[in-house]
Amino acid sequence: MNNKTYFFQFFQYASFNVLGMLGLSCYILADTFFISKGLGANGLAALNLAIPVYSFIHGSGLMLGIGGGTKYAILNGKEIRDLADETFTAAAKLTAALSIFFVLLGIFCSGAAARFLGADDAVFHMTKTYLQVILLFAPMFMLNNLLLCFVRNDGAPHLAMAAMLGGSLSNIVLDYIFIFPLNMGIFGAVLATGLAPVVSLMILSPFFIRKQNRFRLIKSRLSSTCALASGILSSGMPSLVTEVSSGIVIIVFNIIILKLQGNIGIAAYGVVANLSLVVIAIYTGIAQGVQPILANCHGVGDRAGVHVVLRYALIAAAAVSAVVYAGVFFGAEQIAKIFNSGHNALLQAIAVRGLKLYFTGCLFAGVNIILSVYFTSTEVPRPAHVISLLRGFVIILPMAFLLSAAFGIDGVWCAFPATELMVSVIGFAWYFNKKRRSKLLRRRV
Repeated sequence: MNNKTYFFQFFQYASFNVLGMLGLSCYILADTFFISKGLGANGLAALNLAIPVYSFIHGSGLMLGIGGGTKYAILNGKEIRDLADETFTAAAKLTAALSIFFVLLGIFCSGAAARFLGADDAVFHMTKTYLQVILLFAPMFMLNNLLLCFVRNDGAPHLAMAAMLGGSLSNIVLDYIFIFPLNMGIFGAVLATGLAPVVSLMILSPFFIRKQNRFRLIKSRLSSTCALASGILSSGMPSLVTEVSSGIVIIVFNIIILKLQGNIGIAAYGVVANLSLVVIAIYTGIAQGVQPILANCHGVGDRAGVHVVLRYALIAAAAVSAVVYAGVFFGAEQIAKIFNSGHNALLQAIAVRGLKLYFTGCLFAGVNIILSVYFTSTEVPRPAHVISLLRGFVIILPMAFLLSAAFGIDGVWCAFPATELMVSVIGFAWYFNKKRRSKLLRRRV
């Protein structure tokens, strides 16, 4: 393929997935907006306390979807069809097993989870309700993520985008109806969110009814499933770590901010964190968009195509970052006001300051997400695991405690950009080292 063909494929897949991921991120953003209007600062705090559990569910679905989808695309490129179908079957079995675990957690442990996440008496009931419903809908979230990833890798990115957008639009509409006309409170908000993947699956269903899909469930032995599971989990682990770490970071930030600024501080962080979900969704959309192309190019041995598509992705991330930070820097006051329905002056001041500091790290976050997917798609998962662990746990958590101790609330906001900058330097060093070693190996051959 020439550069024009690469660019067309990149633009098609990336644009569809960015739009779809933006829609998907509206699950929580719509909740944030409507809950802030209908339930005030306590509702916003309850939502922010419950978000980590949603991140874990979403991340588990992405782990199995992206991990399985990547393996499926590589096997398709090598034209090993039977093993490609076995990969989908193994991913589906893992999805079913994890879904059962989440449902049991929702039935028996939602109250304990709410307390563990830091809910006090003022927000306990709302937090527990949100957690219980979101966990009971976990099978829908996970199945939706699995099928979206495989449909995308099966050459139908437009359908994946339509399904994600359709689910998100239904969430926004139902959020409004359940919270305001029907006065269902936090239960209405989480019910709307839970029904969104159901709508998405309904949009995907004609693809399977008309048998347009090339991946199918087949009979396979447990030993075969176990053998494939390790590869799926290895390829998808960075996606899980990225999502779960964002939830754990929110938990740690909540604990730190609670001590510094109380529930108002947590509500302000909710504004920053939820807007961050939208921005990260753009980078994730770019990364997920290039993943099938990278995996397919790698499967057929097209090294030039891999590097061209990666370059397009990084340029796109840089352009998005410039636009995003300009919008956040000059529009921070208005952004905070949208979610500050009670016109709380302290919440407004904390959120505005937080937006301007926190989002200085958006470019580096985008680079790290794309490099992680690049390594996974080219069957070098180790650097992807390291990048995910560094930005998710190893660096950001100590950074949050150290900087907050030194600079207070400003230190909390600066922990994110400082971490992403450090990890991007490590990621690029690994990338250039891999590229240099590949050149040396080709010369020897």
